[in-house]
Amino acid sequence: MFESLFLYPSRLFSKGEFLFASGWPVWLLVALSLAVVAGVFYLVFSQQKGRRWVAIAALQAFVLCLVLFMLWRPALRVTALKPQQNVIAVVVDDSRSMLLKQDETTRVASAKQLLNDGLLEKLRNRFQVRVYRAGNNLERIQSLDAITGSQTTTHLGGAMRQMMEESASLPIGAVVLLSDGSDNSGGMESETLGEIRRRKIPIHTVGFGAERLTKDLEVMELDVPPRALSDSRIGAAVTFRHYGYKGQKAKLALMADDKIVSSREFTLGEEGTPQTETMLFNAGLAGARNVKATIVKLAEEENPNNNAQSRLINVESLKPRILYVEGEPKWDFKFIRRALEGDRNLQLTTMLRTTQNKIYRQGIEEAKELEQGFPDKEEELYKFSGLIIGGVEASWFTPQQQAMIKNFADRRGGGVLFLAGRGALSDGGWAASSMAEMIPTSLTDRKGTFHRDPATAELTDAGRESLIVRIEEDSQKNVDRWKKLPFMANYQETGPAKPGATVLVDALPTSKGRFPLFVTQRYGRGRSSVFASSGTWRWQMSQDVKDMSHELFWQQTSRWLVNETPAQISATPSKQLLLDDGNVEFRADVRDKAYNPVAAATVEARIIGPGGVAAMLQLSPDANQAGIFTSKWDAPKPGSYVVEVLAKNGKEEMGRDVFTMIRQDGVAESFHAEQNKQLLEGLSRQTGGNYYTPATAKKLPEDIAYSEAGITTRETKDLWNMPAIFIALFGAKAAEWMIRRRWGAV
Repeated sequence: MFESLFLYPSRLFSKGEFLFASGWPVWLLVALSLAVVAGVFYLVFSQQKGRRWVAIAALQAFVLCLVLFMLWRPALRVTALKPQQNVIAVVVDDSRSMLLKQDETTRVASAKQLLNDGLLEKLRNRFQVRVYRAGNNLERIQSLDAITGSQTTTHLGGAMRQMMEESASLPIGAVVLLSDGSDNSGGMESETLGEIRRRKIPIHTVGFGAERLTKDLEVMELDVPPRALSDSRIGAAVTFRHYGYKGQKAKLALMADDKIVSSREFTLGEEGTPQTETMLFNAGLAGARNVKATIVKLAEEENPNNNAQSRLINVESLKPRILYVEGEPKWDFKFIRRALEGDRNLQLTTMLRTTQNKIYRQGIEEAKELEQGFPDKEEELYKFSGLIIGGVEASWFTPQQQAMIKNFADRRGGGVLFLAGRGALSDGGWAASSMAEMIPTSLTDRKGTFHRDPATAELTDAGRESLIVRIEEDSQKNVDRWKKLPFMANYQETGPAKPGATVLVDALPTSKGRFPLFVTQRYGRGRSSVFASSGTWRWQMSQDVKDMSHELFWQQTSRWLVNETPAQISATPSKQLLLDDGNVEFRADVRDKAYNPVAAATVEARIIGPGGVAAMLQLSPDANQAGIFTSKWDAPKPGSYVVEVLAKNGKEEMGRDVFTMIRQDGVAESFHAEQNKQLLEGLSRQTGGNYYTPATAKKLPEDIAYSEAGITTRETKDLWNMPAIFIALFGAKAAEWMIRRRWGAV
């Protein structure tokens, strides 16, 4: 429509320079136009009177001014490519996502058909044309038969970067990219875009594929912890979305090392809305565990290749130690000990104050350990990964020990759990102590907060989703199970949760109100929490001997305390699962025995991979973070890699950490299979090109001629003969005639 009125596409007007080709001065046009307007109004009003003649005078003046405008020969000066002296690069996406069908035709077939149906010939009639295919890299081809959709990845940024390198020796006037916009490299880098803009090479994009698949289900994310203790109960959160299957049933299977460890049937919700299902499974023995979540293919599904996601878990055979300090003998102490002794992957050491000056120790590693009471040196306390403090008054700890307990969570990264009791929390003076800030609730200053009244437990909304308190695998069954647990014999008022803290369980006393029972929060590098009762032993004594609710709760809570507690040397990759791209960054956090950052260390990574791959690289200190060392590496082949990170202080070895990662190729191409129109439109807009659909691409040969890249010439396009001008002239005279007829002034 625009071209019908103005002769040329709107893009030409945005790029061109407006001028008057007559060469006559513009001031003269303005002066004559003003004279015409004044003359017309004078002549009209010298013969006629009344307001209605203003409209007639205005229309007559408009017609004469428009004629003057045409006499000055308005024109558009544009920069155009010289015919047959410039190269047009036609780049076709040859990745696997282009094999998806729309209307029974694959995307790659549609792209080839568009080129063969005249587009390529029209371009060759005006320019030199080079055809490329893009996938893992950019490759020039002589025939479209070489495009088969066989490439396992799409790196559009890398392809355009290679194209810019070729433009250094070729007069490339423009790039035509035929793609669905699916990109596995994270999009176009700013450096590449900057180079394209500097060379003024427009990229015209032609998008293929539907922007939303009609019938599809995609597993978007599989969230599992990167590390876990052997024999841990792990939660896998599977997030997915679908189109076209609302209300239908689907089956989700969770596999660990190709063995099904859990499965569930569920109902699909609203279209396009992410939905999450959480499944529990046992981590098993130590080693790298490949976990895969798969949703069974649904009827008529367009892209079943995106129904699964895999992740890697490094299962470790560590036996982290927990120190449990209790202020007085009580039933809960006995039953908590019994529950944790049943976990072969935890070491529990206990200090029970039997009298004011006497401590009963259990689970110690040597006779003199804790002989003098609670540790008064950081190195001694930091041997433990978790700390449980029962009914002990804050004053029982020296100021130095109180500072150590805070640093245990903050700097060491350990987990601290405060329990209820006659000498605990507010009744133990903790609200006025220096450790009050690490308790996740705002304790009151008053005494008498410990009550020996029956109280039941109820999960909060956050608790429904938390795996710490997941006794039953099914979320709703877990909620019901907590409601049916026997009452606890006591509870303690904790005060409201602090900002940032999470209340997982509420206590509902039979006497009054509702109080936070189990509250957690992050604290520095570690965690702190409160469980405001010492009556969970009734969960064990009042239920069937086979019921494991009590054991599961305390084992999961204790593992939460220690699961993320780092060692002196803690190393992680930026990604444990490398999809189609081997680039990875290693990061090591190096600490001394007091867990202070060590800046002057020698840190190296030793890597063993598939097919005899072996490498050793030095990690460099981070200039902004003391104790952090990083290095980048490229995993060259698909397969599993074992990385050992070793840190030394001089010749003394400080420690080492080991992790596993996997590179998988040809996987990411199956996800986000809808056309990424946003990427294609953004790429063309930012480089001065245009976005087309296959239906509108016939305009491309004409549009592509106007570019500032390559070998160019300046062209002047006349505008005086635009149909819009003649329509305006005719319209003005027709309007004048109609007004005269209406007023009888013809």
